Amino acid sequence: MQRGSDRLSVHRDDEMKHELKGLLRSGHPTRAEEWHDPEPAADDDPEVWSGPVGGLGSPASLERVRAELTRTVSRGSFPATARDLTRMLRRKNAPGGLVDAVAQLPPSARYENVQQLAQALAGGE
Repeated sequence: MQRGSDRLSVHRDDEMKHELKGLLRSGHPTRAEEWHDPEPAADDDPEVWSGPVGGLGSPASLERVRAELTRTVSRGSFPATARDLTRMLRRKNAPGGLVDAVAQLPPSARYENVQQLAQALAGGE
């Protein structure tokens, strides 16, 4: 069937279909563009967060612990015991340092929200 409004030839149509085949199958771009790559860390970059423990007791560490917890733990997870939270964190593939820190809490201790858990981990309880 010939359409009168075609701007491209049949060969160009086939070429474009071939170029888009990977994108349509995968659902994301298949070409690697250099400007999308992250830059390597510089010597003067600020320290990167490495875990929930470190500098315990300071307000800054409490904020970091709470931020790390909120990435993994939802409101529906509470109230819960430390044992329940440890199992949930392992299921959700949380960072190892966070799982270890929660596992070291008293197993029967019950936490009503993220703030209480963060205070217990940061030593502010």
